[in-house]
Amino acid sequence: MPPKSRIPSPDPGDTWVPRPRRRETPLGMLRHAAGYLGSCVLGGVLLAGLLLPAAGAVGLAAKSGAESFQNIPDDFKAPPLTQATQIFDAKGGLIAKVYERDRTVLTADQMSPLIRQAQVDIEDARFYEHGAVDLKGVLRAVTKNAESGATVQGASTLTQQYVKNVNVEMAGDDPVAVREAQRKTLGRKIQELRYAIKLEEDLTKDQILTNYLNITFYGHQAYGIEAASQRYFSKSARELTLPEAAMLAGLVQNPSQYDPKLHPVAARKRRDTVIDKMVENKHITADQAAQAKAAPLGLDYKEPQNGCITARAGMGFFCDYVRHVVKQDPVYGKSAAERKKLWDTGGLNIYTTLDPDKQAAAQNAVSTKVYVSDPVSAAMTMVEPGTGKILAMAQTRPYGLAKEQNQTVVNLNVDAAMGGGIGFQPGSNFKPIVAAAALEAGLPPTQRYDSPNRMDWPTMRTCDGTWKNLNKGTKDGTIPNESAREVGPYELKEAMALSVNTYFVQMEQEIGLCAVKQMANKLGVTGRASGDPLQEVPALGLGTQEVSPLTMANVYATFAARGSHCAPLAINRITTVDGKDVPVSPVRCDQVMSQDTADVINTVLLGVTEKGGTARDLRLDDDRQIAGKTGTTDEKKSAWFTGYTGNLAASVWLGSPGTKVPMRNIRIGGQYQPEVFGATGPGPIWQRAMSDAVRSMPEQEFTTVHIPDPIRRDPGCGASGGSPGQATCVGGTNPGSTNPGSAGTPPGRPRGTSAPATGQSGGNSSGTNPPGANP
Repeated sequence: MPPKSRIPSPDPGDTWVPRPRRRETPLGMLRHAAGYLGSCVLGGVLLAGLLLPAAGAVGLAAKSGAESFQNIPDDFKAPPLTQATQIFDAKGGLIAKVYERDRTVLTADQMSPLIRQAQVDIEDARFYEHGAVDLKGVLRAVTKNAESGATVQGASTLTQQYVKNVNVEMAGDDPVAVREAQRKTLGRKIQELRYAIKLEEDLTKDQILTNYLNITFYGHQAYGIEAASQRYFSKSARELTLPEAAMLAGLVQNPSQYDPKLHPVAARKRRDTVIDKMVENKHITADQAAQAKAAPLGLDYKEPQNGCITARAGMGFFCDYVRHVVKQDPVYGKSAAERKKLWDTGGLNIYTTLDPDKQAAAQNAVSTKVYVSDPVSAAMTMVEPGTGKILAMAQTRPYGLAKEQNQTVVNLNVDAAMGGGIGFQPGSNFKPIVAAAALEAGLPPTQRYDSPNRMDWPTMRTCDGTWKNLNKGTKDGTIPNESAREVGPYELKEAMALSVNTYFVQMEQEIGLCAVKQMANKLGVTGRASGDPLQEVPALGLGTQEVSPLTMANVYATFAARGSHCAPLAINRITTVDGKDVPVSPVRCDQVMSQDTADVINTVLLGVTEKGGTARDLRLDDDRQIAGKTGTTDEKKSAWFTGYTGNLAASVWLGSPGTKVPMRNIRIGGQYQPEVFGATGPGPIWQRAMSDAVRSMPEQEFTTVHIPDPIRRDPGCGASGGSPGQATCVGGTNPGSTNPGSAGTPPGRPRGTSAPATGQSGGNSSGTNPPGANP
């Protein structure tokens, strides 16, 4: 007996073994008979429901099917197709492409005619000749299936296949709904037929074909012909050649079986089958077919690139922040479900505020000054004063899921609700907020307190009552200054220069904790980074409640904008793929303090970066005017520098987000540091980034004020310990005395416009402190 001829497997990895013809069992024959009966029923339904609705001799099953067919509503509406969303920086550069399904919807004239013809020839050659149902195809399928005793040929038209794809699209990512949409049942088939008829009444054949080519799946996460063309050939669907179009058209039947990357032999045979069909239908010549078959597959494959993990230049965290904005800002939908649908449906072009040059400056600074393998990390945000636009958002550890490579998806620059962590204690970075609240309450910039070296936490007014110290005389009930030499009295500029804890506690006592909390709220500190409310306790003013770098950058941007606070803004514009604008949040600014108050704060903080200030070494390359404040928390577990020019504010945090590593005797960025302070850790990061960031920006100086130097009239001050940074200690008036770091007299006087004498400058000192005190 001669050997049986081999039927080639579509998968070259398969092993073929000749099998003898199976003898049918009675049960198998019954199963084939049932399949044949089902085909006959379907044919009867078609005849009864479509062609001969008045006929009564089709049989009970057909009659029942026809009645069900007539009862299906015809309000079939295709949903908007999910597409890829593109996120751009402020100069139009692509940050990332994100999608639930990688798809770009095209019009008919944006597709190569070759792919349109190839898809019709292989899927439904009589597409332009029949209606929603191809009766000849149905009868042919019934006959072949009956002859073979199995389902070997389908009868679905391209319109019916489009309806099925729409049902799958509407099912989304719900696996149960997807399975239901794909179930091969008589009821499902009847529903698809009815909807197909409705479609053929409402749309032209060309429109249906275009929709089909945009919705169908081509494998490797590519939905629609444009994504498929880009995935396999790195070109637009408009540019497809004959062999390329034939290969893609052949994929639709079974994207896995004909996968050109995994099964190139099977893919090529399937491609050639499509080409033969095009010859058979007289759409190409034999010579064209021969040339096409001789061509290699010619793949130029691109792996799917999806999500913020693909963002360039360290922009992944900002990309993720944009996602949170769209899903949380009511301007993008009244409910969370509406906003999620907008994001998931995609097809958006999102133009953001991120400045690529400033982002590069920030990313370079945080990644060169702190190594990704260091036990600590850095995060930095830049904000534009007067608009709230986020211009840069960078951190040392890259965006990703590989923990062994020190990657993370936690955005250390933002609050937990926006993809961040629980934040970090700002320490002395918070003290300018207390000063702003006091100035707004009417206290003068020369306000003096006795500021003892150590004191009990005093009773303070809160918004709803009174805070009382129940631990007086104990360690937990007292607050010291950093140094034993720090003994008052002090005025604001000295207290800010030395970060005198007891001074700011007495200032809080006089104005009340409610005033501090309300000022913090006005400046955008509406709660802790974790989402918990700010606690009205005396340590609030010393920076013990966690915030994020974005929050602090925006606080100081408000000072730079002379008291105008603007909500953080990440998105400039959004358009749909067809060019329509989507409403976005506008710039939202409010004057939250008087310009006079802001001018005093700016003058005070200018001194921190000038002679005698703790950040005196942080000058920018072009020596332009800068202001800022250092901050260091308990045991040096976090260090900050937040500083600004007249047109750019930036905040840098340095520390360990998880294990809270004390930054003593530590190597950071290849440099050994015995002890990290705000000026020595985050300060140089800020200096490097800002020097690069402002290089192309015009200089913009602050409106400053003149503040008289403090005068000591204490004959015994030599014994009580005049400390470095205080005014000269004399037994009488000393109108010419100058506090190191003072902006009141040369050479420390800040450049810029002078205003009435209502302010001064100061520095910051950082050091070890007891619980609740963060110099």
